[in-house]
Amino acid sequence: MGVILLQIAAVIAAYLLGSINSAVLSSKALRLPDPRTAGSGNPGATNVLRVGSIPAAAITLLGDLLKGYLPVLLTTVLTDDPRLVAAVGLAALLGHIFPVYYHFRGGKGVATTLGVLLAMDWLLGVLWALVWLATALVFRYSSVAAMTAMSVTLGLVLVTPSEQMWTAGALVVITALIFWRHISNIRDLLAGKETRLGED
Repeated sequence: MGVILLQIAAVIAAYLLGSINSAVLSSKALRLPDPRTAGSGNPGATNVLRVGSIPAAAITLLGDLLKGYLPVLLTTVLTDDPRLVAAVGLAALLGHIFPVYYHFRGGKGVATTLGVLLAMDWLLGVLWALVWLATALVFRYSSVAAMTAMSVTLGLVLVTPSEQMWTAGALVVITALIFWRHISNIRDLLAGKETRLGED
């Protein structure tokens, strides 16, 4: 029973950490527009860069990445239970997307996903980042880069040996969440209205 309670506490702690919104806090600290009401309305690094500043966007990116990375890393250090690692990673991401501190209205989870992946398997995280960067450089759409990176990473995990089962399961859910959070971007892409990186 004690172990189960500790596992539940770890998942809850990851969710609460994930609920901290780096975009809102960095923008407020630097006296910039609230990213929830300015630009695209998404409290994430891309929108902070668009309506705020490079330093604020960098702080947001780092904060969002760390709140996915740290709880998963700590879990991998303390246990070799892949189920708990997957649950903690998902909890951190769900906290970012549905933050309890902000009426369950959060960001799209891209940087937090990268943090989770880097802690689960740094090679997967590096692959994800490289695919994101290459796609962003070619197409200049953050949304396309995120969805492409998720698809490639998930595809790779699904064809690896069965010991990756829990990682694969977590990535299926994460990929579904990322695509769901980008539905409006998909609509804008189809309508030719999606904003490119570097555009206002």
